[in-house]
Amino acid sequence: MVPLSLPLLAFDTSAAHCAAALLLSGDTLPPVMRMEVMEKGQAERLMPLLEEVLAEAGLGWRDLGGIAVGIGPGNFTGVRIAVSAARGLALGLGIPVAGISSFELMHERGEPDIHPAEWVCLPAPRDQVYLQHFSHGLTQSAPILLDPATSLAALTPPEGLRVVGHRAAEIARPFGAEAVETALTDLPRRLAHTAARRFRSGRIGPRPAPLYVRPADASPPSEPPPVILP
Repeated sequence: MVPLSLPLLAFDTSAAHCAAALLLSGDTLPPVMRMEVMEKGQAERLMPLLEEVLAEAGLGWRDLGGIAVGIGPGNFTGVRIAVSAARGLALGLGIPVAGISSFELMHERGEPDIHPAEWVCLPAPRDQVYLQHFSHGLTQSAPILLDPATSLAALTPPEGLRVVGHRAAEIARPFGAEAVETALTDLPRRLAHTAARRFRSGRIGPRPAPLYVRPADASPPSEPPPVILP
């Protein structure tokens, strides 16, 4: 098992929120967690929020051992805000950084690496669903965007399928699969625990990049999004 890069700071702005958690020693419950709901303003709020989290623990930026960041799918600009911040911090501090998808966060439930065949589902715009195939906690394919009302017949279920997350029962029903209806709640704790598991496994992966399952809406934002460092 790989030693954790502690303290570990994890944060996410992929939806209408700023969420952050700080893991100090592999605690069952991260000692510092923040979740602020906001429709806009994440770019201005994120860094002050992270500084508040560090200050509450009596730490500074140079005390960090690792960073984890939510990479979506989610709000097009929101995802880029957090990913840009994480990559810049990791580069400046010389510490490792891991990208955590919302599928992994939804998948985080007790012992997530056991089941051999899971479809993990997230809510998507226009009453659609993002879906990704996992086996023993590892992704098996790129995520897809589908409409459960019209697109299920095109899917080929793996043997022993379990469907987890948004509209799980509806998606599982045609295949006679097990369904676990759940929502992506308790986000700061999930961020910390999922990040800790990734660091312990050694599967930190490449530098985080936004996970986009669908193209951005046709209307571009009035201001350019943050630049993603190469």
